[in-house]
Amino acid sequence: MHRFRPSTCLQHLARCACLAAAASALGDEAIQRQAESGPVSAEVRLEPAEPLIGDVLTLTITVVAEKDVELLMPEFGEALDRFSIVDFAPRESIDDRGRTVAVQKYRLQPPSSGAQAIPPILIEYVDRRAGQRAAPEGSDAYELLTERIDFTVKSVIPTDAKADLKPPLGRLAPLGTPPPPRWPWLAGVLVLLAVAGPLAVKGLIAWRRRAKRRSAYEIARARLERLLANPRPDAEQVDAFYVELSGVVRRYLEDRFDLRAPELTTEEFLAGVGQSPDLSHAHQALLREFLRQADLVKFAGVRPAREDIEQSIAAAQRFLEETRENAPMLEVNDAW
Repeated sequence: MHRFRPSTCLQHLARCACLAAAASALGDEAIQRQAESGPVSAEVRLEPAEPLIGDVLTLTITVVAEKDVELLMPEFGEALDRFSIVDFAPRESIDDRGRTVAVQKYRLQPPSSGAQAIPPILIEYVDRRAGQRAAPEGSDAYELLTERIDFTVKSVIPTDAKADLKPPLGRLAPLGTPPPPRWPWLAGVLVLLAVAGPLAVKGLIAWRRRAKRRSAYEIARARLERLLANPRPDAEQVDAFYVELSGVVRRYLEDRFDLRAPELTTEEFLAGVGQSPDLSHAHQALLREFLRQADLVKFAGVRPAREDIEQSIAAAQRFLEETRENAPMLEVNDAW
């Protein structure tokens, strides 16, 4: 049995925001493509060059046209329908040489990990310079087509992880003893109602309304404390423990930030987190490292050391504490 060592970027999970920032800096190198046609030149720049799933890409199209050349830039989102467009900022200016400089900047969200591509971008122009043909014969404008940009979106799941991301049920902790049947208790209540009349009815209604309002943070904290009240898991129980631990965080994300985290895969969840205005970059990085470690244990067969388990617990506690402010109130019953 091999041991998962913290030296593989999990040694200090509480400092994962700094690690994520450093990793991002390494992948900031951009991919650039240039193209030229007569009086017009274009550059397409994509960054980062090696994104992780959940990262937002920046695509910048810069076109320079000589004086008296009319530019026809591509329409919004043209050829980019495979990506989610987070933001779009066009601008146009005239430089000190009288040239037109047009810039279109997109912020894009890739749909999934794996091989991706920015298709060729079509730019048109009309040459209105003296003595020049405005457009090719039979056409309204000249055309300039940029090169295709191929890149790969990396996954946070190890490449050697099992394809089936559902933990085998046989390795989970056994279910507890089912609760006793309620019908005898209900029968007693009915008898009491028949005897006590209106007072019993009022008492039953009052009992049914004994719901309490608790914040999403309080609910998640109570679930986490119930989990941690048990002894730390051994090697045979560690999978089930991480299923429960990550489940507490995912249910809290759904209650606190209205993210449907329990129903999504890790990749789908991280893609959604990248668009959430309520989660800071530091908290996004913390969640990414926390879920990555949980997936390594649940799906890749990694057996964490005792200190790794404590670091995962500390990361979950830190995330709950740092996001507790303004947590929404929820209706819960006495068994919450």
